[in-house]
Amino acid sequence: MIVIDTDVLIEIFEKQSEKGDEALRKIAEAGEDIGITTITLHEVLYGIYKYAKEAQNILGLPVLEYTKADSVLSAALEFETEGRGRRVRRTDTMIAAITINNKGKLYTFDRDHFKDMQRNGLELFN
Repeated sequence: MIVIDTDVLIEIFEKQSEKGDEALRKIAEAGEDIGITTITLHEVLYGIYKYAKEAQNILGLPVLEYTKADSVLSAALEFETEGRGRRVRRTDTMIAAITINNKGKLYTFDRDHFKDMQRNGLELFN
């Protein structure tokens, strides 16, 4: 399964984005199931509400729920990453935990945000 991060999804929805077109091509070629996290759904819907843009077909994508097991892993990821002296966004650790627990590969353009979490089993989609 490929878990699509917010930044990739925004590029895909952008009408004239070569980066988004390339991302969509790579996803299609991978031939794997795709989904988004509840965190990504929130971030995209917030952007739609804030900027009053026409709603995209985001609600048709499979959504991976944030569970108790994800909370436990997310807190550990955040603690460990900060313990190594690197600040990390809480939503990023939440997305990473959902992806790890669902045995997915995270597709993100913000690879730097997630690189420290790879040692905890996070796999990034290339």
